[in-house]
Amino acid sequence: MTACIVGWAHTPFGKLEDPDIESLFGRVARAAIEDAGIGAAEVDAAFVGVFNGGFSKQDFFASLLLGHVPELRFKPTTRYENACATGTAAIHGALDFIAAKRGRFALVVGAEKMTATSNAQIGDILLGASYRKDEGEIPAGFAGVFGRIAESYFQRHGDQSDALAAIAAKNHRNGVANPYAQMRKDLGFAFCRAESEKNPFVAPPLKRTDCSLVSDGAAALILTDEETARSMSKAVRFRAAVQATDLMPIAARDVIRFEGARAAWGQAFRETGLSLSDLNFVETHDCFTVAELIEYEAMGLTPDGQGARAALEGWTAKDGRLPVNPSGGLKSKGHPIGATGVSMHVLTAMQLTGTAGDMQLPKADRAGVFNMGGAAVANYCSILERVD
Repeated sequence: MTACIVGWAHTPFGKLEDPDIESLFGRVARAAIEDAGIGAAEVDAAFVGVFNGGFSKQDFFASLLLGHVPELRFKPTTRYENACATGTAAIHGALDFIAAKRGRFALVVGAEKMTATSNAQIGDILLGASYRKDEGEIPAGFAGVFGRIAESYFQRHGDQSDALAAIAAKNHRNGVANPYAQMRKDLGFAFCRAESEKNPFVAPPLKRTDCSLVSDGAAALILTDEETARSMSKAVRFRAAVQATDLMPIAARDVIRFEGARAAWGQAFRETGLSLSDLNFVETHDCFTVAELIEYEAMGLTPDGQGARAALEGWTAKDGRLPVNPSGGLKSKGHPIGATGVSMHVLTAMQLTGTAGDMQLPKADRAGVFNMGGAAVANYCSILERVD
Protein backbone atom coordinates (compact mmCIF):
# COMPACT_ATOMS: atom_id res chain seq x y z
CA MET A 1 0.00 0.00 0.00
CA THR A 2 1.33 3.39 -0.99
CA ALA A 3 0.97 6.13 1.59
CA CYS A 4 0.44 9.82 0.93
CA ILE A 5 0.94 13.08 2.79
CA VAL A 6 -2.40 14.90 2.90
CA GLY A 7 -1.89 17.68 5.44
CA TRP A 8 0.86 19.51 7.30
CA ALA A 9 1.88 22.32 9.61
CA HIS A 10 5.19 24.04 10.40
CA THR A 11 6.37 26.60 12.96
CA PRO A 12 9.07 29.14 12.26
CA PHE A 13 12.49 27.83 13.28
CA GLY A 14 14.75 29.86 15.57
CA LYS A 15 14.89 31.00 19.16
CA LEU A 16 11.21 30.66 20.01
CA GLU A 17 9.34 31.78 23.10
CA ASP A 18 7.79 28.34 23.53
CA PRO A 19 8.92 27.08 26.95
CA ASP A 20 9.06 23.39 26.07
CA ILE A 21 8.28 20.56 23.65
CA GLU A 22 4.65 20.43 24.75
CA SER A 23 4.13 23.98 23.59
CA LEU A 24 5.71 23.19 20.21
CA PHE A 25 3.42 20.16 19.84
CA GLY A 26 0.51 22.50 20.39
CA ARG A 27 1.59 24.73 17.53
CA VAL A 28 1.49 22.02 14.85
CA ALA A 29 -0.44 18.88 15.83
CA ARG A 30 -4.02 20.11 15.51
CA ALA A 31 -3.05 22.51 12.72
CA ALA A 32 -1.86 19.58 10.56
CA ILE A 33 -5.09 17.69 11.24
CA GLU A 34 -7.14 20.72 10.25
CA ASP A 35 -4.99 21.24 7.16
CA ALA A 36 -5.84 17.70 6.05
CA GLY A 37 -9.53 18.48 6.44
CA ILE A 38 -10.24 15.66 8.87
CA GLY A 39 -11.45 15.53 12.44
CA ALA A 40 -9.00 14.84 15.26
CA ALA A 41 -11.02 11.76 16.22
CA GLU A 42 -10.23 10.27 12.79
CA VAL A 43 -6.52 10.07 13.59
CA ASP A 44 -5.77 6.44 14.43
CA ALA A 45 -2.21 6.79 15.77
CA ALA A 46 0.54 9.33 16.33
CA PHE A 47 4.30 9.10 15.80
CA VAL A 48 6.47 11.58 17.64
CA GLY A 49 10.06 12.47 16.78
CA VAL A 50 12.11 14.14 19.55
CA PHE A 51 15.86 13.64 19.96
CA ASN A 52 16.22 15.32 23.39
CA GLY A 53 19.46 13.76 24.62
CA GLY A 54 19.52 16.25 27.49
CA PHE A 55 17.93 19.37 26.01
CA SER A 56 14.98 18.73 28.35
CA LYS A 57 14.70 17.00 31.72
CA GLN A 58 11.29 15.83 30.57
CA ASP A 59 11.42 12.74 28.40
CA PHE A 60 8.84 10.10 27.36
CA PHE A 61 7.23 12.62 25.01
CA ALA A 62 4.67 10.55 23.10
CA SER A 63 1.78 10.88 25.53
CA LEU A 64 2.35 14.63 25.96
CA LEU A 65 0.72 15.05 22.57
CA LEU A 66 -2.62 14.13 24.15
CA GLY A 67 -2.65 17.41 26.04
CA HIS A 68 -3.19 19.16 22.70
CA VAL A 69 -5.13 16.43 20.87
CA PRO A 70 -7.19 14.73 23.59
CA GLU A 71 -8.98 12.73 20.90
CA LEU A 72 -5.80 10.59 20.76
CA ARG A 73 -6.41 9.23 24.26
CA PHE A 74 -6.22 5.41 24.30
CA LYS A 75 -4.84 5.35 20.75
CA PRO A 76 -1.24 4.29 20.05
CA THR A 77 1.33 7.08 20.24
CA THR A 78 5.04 6.27 20.00
CA ARG A 79 8.19 8.34 20.35
CA TYR A 80 11.03 7.80 17.83
CA GLU A 81 14.71 8.79 18.00
CA ASN A 82 17.47 8.33 15.44
CA ALA A 83 19.83 11.28 15.92
CA CYS A 84 19.37 14.00 13.29
CA ALA A 85 17.10 11.66 11.28
CA THR A 86 14.64 11.37 14.17
CA GLY A 87 11.82 13.06 12.25
CA THR A 88 12.04 10.74 9.28
CA ALA A 89 12.27 7.73 11.61
CA ALA A 90 8.87 8.79 12.98
CA ILE A 91 7.55 9.09 9.42
CA HIS A 92 8.72 5.54 8.70
CA GLY A 93 6.83 4.31 11.76
CA ALA A 94 3.69 5.93 10.39
CA LEU A 95 4.29 4.52 6.90
CA ASP A 96 4.53 1.02 8.37
CA PHE A 97 1.32 1.59 10.35
CA ILE A 98 -0.55 2.59 7.19
CA ALA A 99 0.96 -0.25 5.15
CA ALA A 100 -0.11 -2.78 7.80
CA LYS A 101 -3.67 -1.41 7.56
CA ARG A 102 -3.75 -0.85 11.31
CA GLY A 103 -5.47 2.47 10.72
CA ARG A 104 -6.46 5.00 8.10
CA PHE A 105 -4.86 8.25 9.29
CA ALA A 106 -1.55 8.74 11.08
CA LEU A 107 -0.20 11.94 12.61
CA VAL A 108 3.57 12.55 12.64
CA VAL A 109 5.03 15.33 14.80
CA GLY A 110 8.71 16.27 15.05
CA ALA A 111 9.98 18.86 17.51
CA GLU A 112 13.02 20.08 19.42
CA LYS A 113 13.70 22.84 21.96
CA MET A 114 17.45 23.56 21.84
CA THR A 115 18.10 27.25 22.45
CA ALA A 116 17.46 27.18 26.22
CA THR A 117 20.58 25.02 26.59
CA SER A 118 24.09 26.45 26.89
CA ASN A 119 26.47 26.17 23.93
CA ALA A 120 28.79 23.87 25.88
CA GLN A 121 25.92 21.54 26.75
CA ILE A 122 24.64 21.60 23.17
CA GLY A 123 28.04 20.55 21.89
CA ASP A 124 28.21 17.66 24.33
CA ILE A 125 24.64 16.52 23.65
CA LEU A 126 25.21 16.49 19.89
CA LEU A 127 28.47 14.61 20.31
CA GLY A 128 26.28 11.78 21.58
CA ALA A 129 25.37 11.18 17.92
CA SER A 130 28.99 10.20 17.26
CA TYR A 131 31.04 7.25 18.56
CA ARG A 132 32.22 8.63 21.87
CA LYS A 133 34.79 5.87 22.48
CA ASP A 134 36.85 7.19 19.56
CA GLU A 135 35.42 10.62 18.86
CA GLY A 136 34.39 11.93 22.27
CA GLU A 137 37.48 14.11 22.70
CA ILE A 138 37.37 15.77 19.28
CA PRO A 139 37.50 19.55 19.82
CA ALA A 140 34.39 21.58 18.87
CA GLY A 141 32.03 18.66 19.44
CA PHE A 142 29.97 17.41 16.51
CA ALA A 143 31.22 20.27 14.33
CA GLY A 144 34.69 18.88 14.99
CA VAL A 145 33.62 15.50 13.61
CA PHE A 146 32.57 17.13 10.35
CA GLY A 147 35.66 19.31 10.43
CA ARG A 148 37.69 16.10 10.33
CA ILE A 149 35.54 14.81 7.49
CA ALA A 150 36.19 18.04 5.58
CA GLU A 151 39.93 17.77 6.27
CA SER A 152 39.95 14.22 4.93
CA TYR A 153 37.99 15.25 1.85
CA PHE A 154 40.42 18.11 1.18
CA GLN A 155 43.40 15.78 1.56
CA ARG A 156 41.99 13.42 -1.05
CA HIS A 157 40.39 15.86 -3.48
CA GLY A 158 42.05 19.22 -2.84
CA ASP A 159 40.97 22.34 -0.97
CA GLN A 160 37.24 22.82 -1.63
CA SER A 161 36.71 25.96 0.46
CA ASP A 162 35.28 27.78 -2.55
CA ALA A 163 32.67 25.05 -3.02
CA LEU A 164 31.70 25.06 0.66
CA ALA A 165 31.24 28.84 0.54
CA ALA A 166 29.16 28.50 -2.64
CA ILE A 167 26.89 25.96 -0.91
CA ALA A 168 26.48 28.21 2.13
CA ALA A 169 25.76 31.26 -0.04
CA LYS A 170 23.21 29.34 -2.15
CA ASN A 171 21.32 28.05 0.85
CA HIS A 172 21.25 31.44 2.56
CA ARG A 173 20.04 33.03 -0.68
CA ASN A 174 17.26 30.42 -0.95
CA GLY A 175 16.33 30.86 2.70
CA VAL A 176 15.34 34.49 2.17
CA ALA A 177 12.13 33.22 0.54
CA ASN A 178 11.33 30.71 3.31
CA PRO A 179 8.96 32.22 5.91
CA TYR A 180 9.92 29.46 8.38
CA ALA A 181 13.69 29.97 8.12
CA GLN A 182 15.71 31.04 11.13
CA MET A 183 18.09 33.16 9.06
CA ARG A 184 16.49 34.95 6.11
CA LYS A 185 19.56 36.83 4.94
CA ASP A 186 21.52 36.57 1.69
CA LEU A 187 25.07 36.52 3.08
CA GLY A 188 26.79 36.29 -0.30
CA PHE A 189 29.75 34.19 -1.44
CA ALA A 190 32.45 36.61 -0.31
CA PHE A 191 31.24 36.69 3.29
CA CYS A 192 30.87 32.89 3.44
CA ARG A 193 34.33 32.38 1.90
CA ALA A 194 36.35 34.67 4.16
CA GLU A 195 37.30 34.09 7.75
CA SER A 196 36.28 37.13 9.78
CA GLU A 197 35.22 38.23 13.23
CA LYS A 198 31.63 37.52 12.23
CA ASN A 199 32.54 34.29 10.43
CA PRO A 200 35.30 32.61 12.47
CA PHE A 201 36.57 29.08 12.12
CA VAL A 202 34.52 26.70 14.26
CA ALA A 203 36.28 23.44 13.35
CA PRO A 204 38.80 24.16 10.57
CA PRO A 205 38.30 24.14 7.68
CA LEU A 206 34.65 24.76 8.65
CA LYS A 207 33.61 28.31 9.51
CA ARG A 208 30.43 29.49 11.18
CA THR A 209 28.72 29.80 7.78
CA ASP A 210 29.46 26.11 7.16
CA CYS A 211 27.45 25.00 10.21
CA SER A 212 23.68 24.68 10.62
CA LEU A 213 21.94 26.70 13.30
CA VAL A 214 20.84 25.75 16.82
CA SER A 215 17.06 26.00 16.70
CA ASP A 216 13.68 25.47 18.28
CA GLY A 217 10.81 24.36 16.10
CA ALA A 218 8.24 21.77 15.11
CA ALA A 219 6.58 20.34 12.03
CA ALA A 220 3.77 17.84 11.56
CA LEU A 221 2.09 15.92 8.78
CA ILE A 222 -0.83 13.57 8.20
CA LEU A 223 -0.43 10.29 6.29
CA THR A 224 -3.11 8.08 4.79
CA ASP A 225 -3.40 5.37 2.14
CA GLU A 226 -3.50 6.42 -1.50
CA GLU A 227 -7.11 5.34 -2.06
CA THR A 228 -8.24 7.64 0.72
CA ALA A 229 -5.85 10.38 -0.37
CA ARG A 230 -7.37 10.56 -3.84
CA SER A 231 -10.62 11.79 -2.33
CA MET A 232 -8.89 14.60 -0.45
CA SER A 233 -7.95 18.12 -1.48
CA LYS A 234 -4.21 17.44 -1.91
CA ALA A 235 -1.94 14.44 -1.82
CA VAL A 236 1.77 13.71 -2.17
CA ARG A 237 2.71 10.08 -2.71
CA PHE A 238 5.73 8.22 -1.34
CA ARG A 239 7.24 6.39 -4.31
CA ALA A 240 10.11 5.25 -2.07
CA ALA A 241 10.98 5.40 1.62
CA VAL A 242 14.33 3.76 2.28
CA GLN A 243 16.50 3.48 5.38
CA ALA A 244 20.14 2.36 5.32
CA THR A 245 22.21 2.21 8.51
CA ASP A 246 26.01 2.27 8.47
CA LEU A 247 28.70 1.68 11.08
CA MET A 248 28.97 4.51 13.62
CA PRO A 249 32.75 4.90 14.10
CA ILE A 250 34.18 7.12 11.38
CA ALA A 251 37.41 5.12 11.60
CA ALA A 252 35.53 1.98 10.54
CA ARG A 253 34.63 3.23 7.05
CA ASP A 254 35.60 5.54 4.23
CA VAL A 255 33.70 8.38 5.82
CA ILE A 256 34.07 10.87 2.95
CA ARG A 257 32.10 8.59 0.63
CA PHE A 258 28.88 8.53 2.71
CA GLU A 259 28.35 4.90 1.73
CA GLY A 260 25.10 4.65 3.70
CA ALA A 261 23.68 7.59 1.76
CA ARG A 262 24.71 5.91 -1.49
CA ALA A 263 22.99 2.71 -0.40
CA ALA A 264 19.76 4.56 0.45
CA TRP A 265 19.67 6.51 -2.81
CA GLY A 266 20.56 3.41 -4.81
CA GLN A 267 17.80 1.33 -3.26
CA ALA A 268 15.26 4.12 -3.78
CA PHE A 269 16.11 4.31 -7.47
CA ARG A 270 16.07 0.53 -7.90
CA GLU A 271 12.67 0.21 -6.18
CA THR A 272 11.07 2.91 -8.31
CA GLY A 273 12.88 2.43 -11.62
CA LEU A 274 13.68 6.14 -11.51
CA SER A 275 16.98 7.99 -11.70
CA LEU A 276 18.25 11.31 -10.44
CA SER A 277 17.33 12.91 -13.76
CA ASP A 278 13.66 12.12 -13.05
CA LEU A 279 13.67 14.44 -10.02
CA ASN A 280 12.90 18.15 -10.24
CA PHE A 281 14.65 19.03 -6.99
CA VAL A 282 16.16 17.57 -3.82
CA GLU A 283 15.97 18.56 -0.17
CA THR A 284 19.15 17.18 1.42
CA HIS A 285 20.73 17.17 4.86
CA ASP A 286 23.19 20.06 4.95
CA CYS A 287 23.98 19.97 8.67
CA PHE A 288 27.38 21.19 7.46
CA THR A 289 28.26 22.41 3.98
CA VAL A 290 30.72 19.56 3.51
CA ALA A 291 27.82 17.14 4.07
CA GLU A 292 25.88 18.64 1.16
CA LEU A 293 29.03 18.51 -0.99
CA ILE A 294 29.55 14.80 -0.35
CA GLU A 295 25.81 14.13 -0.76
CA TYR A 296 26.02 15.42 -4.35
CA GLU A 297 28.36 12.53 -5.01
CA ALA A 298 26.34 10.03 -2.96
CA MET A 299 23.15 10.76 -4.90
CA GLY A 300 25.00 10.42 -8.22
CA LEU A 301 24.95 14.06 -9.30
CA THR A 302 28.72 14.01 -9.83
CA PRO A 303 31.49 11.41 -9.71
CA ASP A 304 33.56 11.08 -6.54
CA GLY A 305 35.67 14.12 -5.81
CA GLN A 306 33.79 16.34 -8.24
CA GLY A 307 30.95 17.60 -6.05
CA ALA A 308 32.50 21.06 -6.16
CA ARG A 309 31.54 21.36 -9.83
CA ALA A 310 27.85 21.15 -8.94
CA ALA A 311 28.22 23.95 -6.41
CA LEU A 312 30.56 26.24 -8.35
CA GLU A 313 28.89 25.84 -11.76
CA GLY A 314 25.38 26.49 -10.42
CA TRP A 315 23.93 23.04 -11.03
CA THR A 316 22.18 23.05 -7.66
CA ALA A 317 20.88 26.63 -7.71
CA LYS A 318 17.13 27.18 -7.95
CA ASP A 319 17.52 27.72 -11.70
CA GLY A 320 20.11 24.94 -12.14
CA ARG A 321 19.82 21.44 -13.55
CA LEU A 322 18.87 19.99 -10.13
CA PRO A 323 17.90 22.55 -7.47
CA VAL A 324 19.11 21.39 -4.06
CA ASN A 325 17.59 22.80 -0.88
CA PRO A 326 15.29 25.41 -2.42
CA SER A 327 14.02 25.86 1.16
CA GLY A 328 17.43 27.10 2.25
CA GLY A 329 18.20 23.77 3.86
CA LEU A 330 19.28 23.28 7.45
CA LYS A 331 21.95 25.93 6.87
CA SER A 332 19.41 28.74 6.55
CA LYS A 333 16.23 27.21 7.94
CA GLY A 334 17.78 25.89 11.15
CA HIS A 335 18.09 22.39 12.58
CA PRO A 336 15.79 21.59 15.53
CA ILE A 337 16.81 17.97 15.45
CA GLY A 338 13.54 16.10 15.96
CA ALA A 339 11.69 18.43 13.61
CA THR A 340 14.17 18.40 10.73
CA GLY A 341 13.10 15.27 8.87
CA VAL A 342 9.41 16.14 9.15
CA SER A 343 10.15 19.69 8.00
CA MET A 344 12.02 18.43 4.93
CA HIS A 345 9.01 16.34 3.90
CA VAL A 346 6.54 19.15 4.60
CA LEU A 347 8.47 21.69 2.54
CA THR A 348 8.87 19.17 -0.29
CA ALA A 349 5.13 18.48 -0.23
CA MET A 350 4.48 22.22 -0.43
CA GLN A 351 6.64 22.45 -3.55
CA LEU A 352 4.93 19.46 -5.14
CA THR A 353 1.46 20.89 -4.52
CA GLY A 354 2.38 24.37 -5.76
CA THR A 355 1.83 25.93 -2.33
CA ALA A 356 5.42 26.93 -1.50
CA GLY A 357 4.82 30.66 -2.00
CA ASP A 358 7.99 32.62 -2.73
CA MET A 359 10.01 29.40 -2.50
CA GLN A 360 8.06 27.81 -5.35
CA LEU A 361 10.00 26.29 -8.23
CA PRO A 362 8.53 26.59 -11.74
CA LYS A 363 8.52 22.79 -12.16
CA ALA A 364 7.99 20.53 -9.16
CA ASP A 365 6.37 17.17 -9.93
CA ARG A 366 8.76 14.74 -8.25
CA ALA A 367 11.50 15.19 -5.65
CA GLY A 368 14.00 13.45 -3.42
CA VAL A 369 14.48 13.97 0.31
CA PHE A 370 17.64 12.83 2.09
CA ASN A 371 17.79 13.06 5.90
CA MET A 372 20.66 11.58 7.89
CA GLY A 373 21.55 10.96 11.50
CA GLY A 374 25.13 11.21 12.68
CA ALA A 375 27.96 11.27 10.16
CA ALA A 376 26.01 9.35 7.48
CA VAL A 377 25.06 6.62 9.97
CA ALA A 378 21.24 6.70 9.81
CA ASN A 379 20.38 7.40 6.16
CA TYR A 380 16.83 7.96 4.93
CA CYS A 381 15.88 8.60 1.32
CA SER A 382 12.34 9.42 0.18
CA ILE A 383 11.07 9.95 -3.33
CA LEU A 384 7.86 11.98 -3.36
CA GLU A 385 5.53 12.95 -6.17
CA ARG A 386 2.29 14.83 -6.55
CA VAL A 387 -0.89 12.75 -6.93
CA ASP A 388 -2.88 14.20 -9.84
